[in-house]
Amino acid sequence: MGAIRFELIKTCKQSGARLGKLYTPHGEIQTPIFMPVGTQATVKSMTPQELKEINSQIILSNTYHLYMRPGHKIVEKAGGLHKFMNWDRPILTDSGGFQVFSLGPLRKITEEGVEFRSHLDGSKHFISPEKAIEIQNSLGADIIMAFDECAPYPADRDYVKNSLERTTRWAKRCKDAHKNSDRQALFGIVQGGMYKDLREQSAKEIMDIGFPGYAIGGLSVGEPKELMYEVLDYTTPLLPKDKPRYLMGVGSPDDLLEGVIRGVDMFDCVLPTRIARNGTAMTSQGKVVVRNAQYAEDFTPLDPECDCYTCKNYTRAYIRHLIKANEILGARLITYHNLYFLLKLMENVRNAIKEDRLLDYKNEFFRKYGYTL
Repeated sequence: MGAIRFELIKTCKQSGARLGKLYTPHGEIQTPIFMPVGTQATVKSMTPQELKEINSQIILSNTYHLYMRPGHKIVEKAGGLHKFMNWDRPILTDSGGFQVFSLGPLRKITEEGVEFRSHLDGSKHFISPEKAIEIQNSLGADIIMAFDECAPYPADRDYVKNSLERTTRWAKRCKDAHKNSDRQALFGIVQGGMYKDLREQSAKEIMDIGFPGYAIGGLSVGEPKELMYEVLDYTTPLLPKDKPRYLMGVGSPDDLLEGVIRGVDMFDCVLPTRIARNGTAMTSQGKVVVRNAQYAEDFTPLDPECDCYTCKNYTRAYIRHLIKANEILGARLITYHNLYFLLKLMENVRNAIKEDRLLDYKNEFFRKYGYTL
C-alpha cells in the first residue's frame, strides 16, 4: 500500500467536476479542496486551532524556505513538521522549485540541479532533485512534490521543450531518491508551458514514470486567465481519473471554480493571506478594500452573508482602524475571514457537485461577486 489513496465518489452531470476523498496518514481530505499556504511552517497570523475552526483539512508548507531556515534537520529532530508546528492534519510540501526559479539572476540551472544564493544572506546553495527529496523526507509531509523546472511566461517553444524534458529526467531521479513511499506520497508535475503538444508530451512522460498523484505546474505565472483555462481544458483530461489532480498556485474564487469545472481536485495559493495583510477582504459581493476611507464609519460586517468569527464580532470600521494603525489584529481578522470564505466556497462547491448543479452555483456566485459570466 502507498501512503495515500484517492476515491472518486461522483462526477457532476452538469459540469464534469469531481467529488472525491483523499486518504492520507494524517486523515481524510474531501475534494475538491483549497489548501491554505503555511510557507514557513505557519499559515501567516493563524494558529493551528484557528485553522481547525475554519475546517482547514490540509495545509501547505515550503521546502525552500524551511531548508533555508530553520533547516530540515532541525525539523526532523523535532519529530517532523507535524510535531514541530503542532498540526495533526495532513500537510503537503512543495519542492521549492518555484521559489528557486523565482530568484532569477541569483540562480543557475544545470542538469544536476540549481545553484542559487539565499534571499536571506546571499550564501551559496545547491538543490538537486535528490536534495529536494532528502529535505522533504526529513520534513515528513503526507504529500511531497517532485523537483521541477517552472518555465516563465512568456517563453519560447525550444526553451519550454528543454525545460519539460529536464523536469521529466528530474522526476525520475526524485522517484529513485524517495525513501518513505509508505508514508509520504510523491506527486509528479506536468509542465509544457502554453503549448498543447508539449503539455501532452509532459503528461505522457510523467505518467509513464508513475506517481500516486499529479500536479499541473507552470500556470498562474502571468498568463491571461483565458489562456490558463484553455491549457487546463486540454491538460486535465490527460491525467488519470483514479489519481488526485493538483493545480499549483491558484486561489482566486473564479479560478477555483473554473479549475474544479475542468476536473481539478486540489488548489493552493498565498492570495487570501497576502491580500488580508494589505487590508483586502474577499466577500460574497466581491473584494472589499477595507482600508479605504469609505469604510471609516461602516459599522457592518466584512461580509453580511458570512458567519465566521470575524464577521460575527467586528465591523469594517473597526477593522479599517486596526489596519490604518498597523495593529496585528487587523491582518489576523481579515486573514481568518478570507481563508474561511475560500474554504466555505469549496464546501459549497462540493455540495453543488453532489447535487449536479455546479454550473448553476458558479453562475449565481459570479453574478454576486461581480465577475463577468
